[in-house]
Amino acid sequence: MSNLISLALAFVGAALLYGFRGRVLGALRRFEARNAQRRRDEARALIDKYGHYRQTVQFADEQIEDVTRVTVADERTGEPVSRYVFLGTTYASRDEAEAARHAAVIAKAREFYVDLDRIYLSRRNRREPPGGSAALTDPSKHETYTPPRM
Repeated sequence: MSNLISLALAFVGAALLYGFRGRVLGALRRFEARNAQRRRDEARALIDKYGHYRQTVQFADEQIEDVTRVTVADERTGEPVSRYVFLGTTYASRDEAEAARHAAVIAKAREFYVDLDRIYLSRRNRREPPGGSAALTDPSKHETYTPPRM
């Protein structure tokens, strides 16, 4: 009897997998497409001198919440109207809300570079002595190399 139940459960599981194969395969195809796009973006960033900035903005874009559409009653007529909310501020049009979101994304990306400069410059200032560069302070110890003539 237990073998019959196990066999029936196996058939039901196979039928469910077969029934949902489109959704599962679609999700796998989207996952693979995202990975292929990410690899193309990384390859493009290697030869693009502004690729780092683009990646920073994309990273900041992922961290900022999206614009949310809400339906509220109009203040004058009481009719339901669509409003758009971003960071707790209500905007009348999606364009205004998206512009505010874009400004927030750019500000967050700029914060990254300000922090990067602060960290990099503070390290560099600690390493250098007050008189100038620490490298090659004694010119007599500087080795020169002249390649042999052919």
